[in-house]
Amino acid sequence: MLINTPVIVLKSFNYNDNSIIARSFSKDRGKISFIVKGVYSKKSSKFAQFQPLNYLDVIYRHNPKRDLQILHKVNFKESWTKITTELTSITLAMTILELTDKSLSFEDPHPNLFKILVKVLRAYNNKDLDPNLLFWFYECSLLKDLGFRPSLENDHLMGMKVIDPNSGIKSNQILSKLLTEDISNLTIQKIEPKDRKVISDYLWGLMLYHVEGMENIKSMNVTRDIMMGIKSFKNK
Repeated sequence: MLINTPVIVLKSFNYNDNSIIARSFSKDRGKISFIVKGVYSKKSSKFAQFQPLNYLDVIYRHNPKRDLQILHKVNFKESWTKITTELTSITLAMTILELTDKSLSFEDPHPNLFKILVKVLRAYNNKDLDPNLLFWFYECSLLKDLGFRPSLENDHLMGMKVIDPNSGIKSNQILSKLLTEDISNLTIQKIEPKDRKVISDYLWGLMLYHVEGMENIKSMNVTRDIMMGIKSFKNK
């Protein structure tokens, strides 16, 4: 059965001398792994197409008995090349992809989360919103889509106490906006250091509690340093 769906490439890695595996998040089928053959031939554009952060339109032959789906046709849907020109944007965007990959199961559709991911990555590319707000916005959306909507009235979880989400200067106000799922609502002029810490610690605590394997996210330490504005990192 041929399926046509938009996808965002989450991760790609070598499979053999002339093929890669591209793990992708699709709008209609959830997370899928494609085997992409002939990527290193001189006339092929497939290697460039199946890099993380690329937004593609694919047609593939779906076989429920295969772990690796075979591509039939692929085209770029949008180009987000500006993300890669700025260290903060590329680091946070790549961490978002890793969070998505670790959180979702294969063949488990999350169409609303897919739409939000497109909006978030598009906003990173356009550079018209605070990178931290976009990252937190996606964390909130991911938690909600998985069934773990943050509750600002409760900072206690069974066996774990997370930071009080209301303990910042404007942390409650900011988190309330983040939870609306309206990306156009993220027009906050300034975020105080105290609020950065409270919001980052609160949302990451929820991710660690609810989603198995979050402690293995390799890029998260660097991401949190950037979000906290640690000068030792920014000056490197």
